[in-house]
Amino acid sequence: MKTPQRLFLGTFAVFIVFALGLIASSNCYAEKHKHINLAGGKGLPFSDGVIAGKTLYVAGREGSDEKGKAAGGIAAETKAALENIQKVIKTARFEMSDIVCVTVYLADIQEFGDMNKVYKEIMPDPKPARATIQAASLVNNARMEVSEIAVKQ
Repeated sequence: MKTPQRLFLGTFAVFIVFALGLIASSNCYAEKHKHINLAGGKGLPFSDGVIAGKTLYVAGREGSDEKGKAAGGIAAETKAALENIQKVIKTARFEMSDIVCVTVYLADIQEFGDMNKVYKEIMPDPKPARATIQAASLVNNARMEVSEIAVKQ
């Protein structure tokens, strides 16, 4: 037969587990997503970035400047795309060092070496995880596009 103390401790343990489960599940839904929209992106059917908890998802950024496509080939487009990513990162109050995952889309995989050289110069160490693929075609006839995920440290 159970003693009253053991019965109380067992009931109390079940209550604690239940309460912790409620707290954990309510925290998953407590924060609303915050959308980052830069001035130049008005009217586009997507956000430049979305913050969910401590994670920032940055939409694909092309290698373009205020006047259009950056002149100078894949190196210039890579630099411009990473600068565009940095604008979203800073607007969201994240740091480049918070980036944990990068996806690079290239129109021509033969330009990988030139893209990679600029990428290595701009991205802080330690470098985030990255995938690079060749896409059959990119919007606006871009040579490359970059998307990233950052997690606030």
